[in-house]
Amino acid sequence: MDQDDHHPALPPDSPLMTMTNSFLNDGMLLLSMPGPRAPYRDPAYYITDGNSVLLVENTLFRVHRSVLTKDKSAFETMFQLSGETDSARSDSSMTAAQEGESDDNPIRLQGDTADEFRALLWALYALPHELTIAMTAEADSTQLVNLVRITHKYQFRSVMTWALSALHHFYSRPGAFDDVLTTIATPAPGAPTLPATPGPTPSHPPTLVQITELAALCERADLLECAMTRWKRLIGEGRDLALALTTGERFNLRPVVGLSYHALMLRGKAHWDAEPGLTRAQRVRLLAGYYALTKLWDSLPGQPPPLTHGARCASQQRCAKAFGTLWRTVLETGTQVMPGLAREDLLGKIMLAESVMKAMVEREIPSQGFLDAMPHCRESALVATTMRMREIKESLADYFSDDF
Repeated sequence: MDQDDHHPALPPDSPLMTMTNSFLNDGMLLLSMPGPRAPYRDPAYYITDGNSVLLVENTLFRVHRSVLTKDKSAFETMFQLSGETDSARSDSSMTAAQEGESDDNPIRLQGDTADEFRALLWALYALPHELTIAMTAEADSTQLVNLVRITHKYQFRSVMTWALSALHHFYSRPGAFDDVLTTIATPAPGAPTLPATPGPTPSHPPTLVQITELAALCERADLLECAMTRWKRLIGEGRDLALALTTGERFNLRPVVGLSYHALMLRGKAHWDAEPGLTRAQRVRLLAGYYALTKLWDSLPGQPPPLTHGARCASQQRCAKAFGTLWRTVLETGTQVMPGLAREDLLGKIMLAESVMKAMVEREIPSQGFLDAMPHCRESALVATTMRMREIKESLADYFSDDF
């Protein structure tokens, strides 16, 4: 007995068949079964008199080979190698069509997106007034990020430098990062996927992680500083701490790493254990930082920073002793002013201590007679305090170490 005898066909008018046909007619079943997208010609950069056809993802571009070899790019070497291969085929009496001559045999670029290649062609073919817009608030930041990526890969050095300058100009504006997401949310498992359709794929605006990555990759310090300023603000607001930490460690952004660890540490161990974005190694370093910063705070009052005495200082020994007493008093006063500060909140404590010292030196609050013993070194006391606090802030990441 064959299988059909065990499972007779359902009648066309059965409820199950009716439901299935309805889903198929509505296209609902296609949402979870995206098919391959056929190559299509780019509407802007399939140029009829171009002499090279390139396929990027599912998009065909027809452009001028001479344009792609500008700026001593990697395409110059690529086309030279392609020409040598074609010459060898000709010598061997091979009749195969040369790569890049037609839609059927295009030059295939691997690892690039159509949006990135489209951004490159925009920069190479653009008119002057179109390039001018890139240096204004009306610039297309997504296009500029795509341009930097592909010019870095194919070594369009002058174009990349220009694009990075445009990006820095765009993101250095006040409020430029207000609507920038930190990262792209990944779709939930099993979420339906729209069926493939011809045409460009919608692209997302660049995220803070992508901008940081690009600035670090291209070693662009000014753009990286803009990104780090945004990360610091997010950390101060208590947002995306685990992502900030991971990004900081990935690109060795020590200020971001230190601030992220410190902010996470103050959340407590229960939060660390519940945070899915933290690795086991990061949790270990948080614990190490907790003990290291607590130990530092306990020893800090007895270790005043070196004081540079003024030329009119009559007794450096007496002055240094007075400053040591003042240093201890300032640190202890800070915790009395704000008793709610956590014992391990070294950053909060030293910032408060610095403010108290400044207020005493500028006579906004009484110094309890400590500054009377160092009349010519008052400003030096503030400078020494500020330098020590800055040193602690800059080395904050060092306290969250595996070696403890």
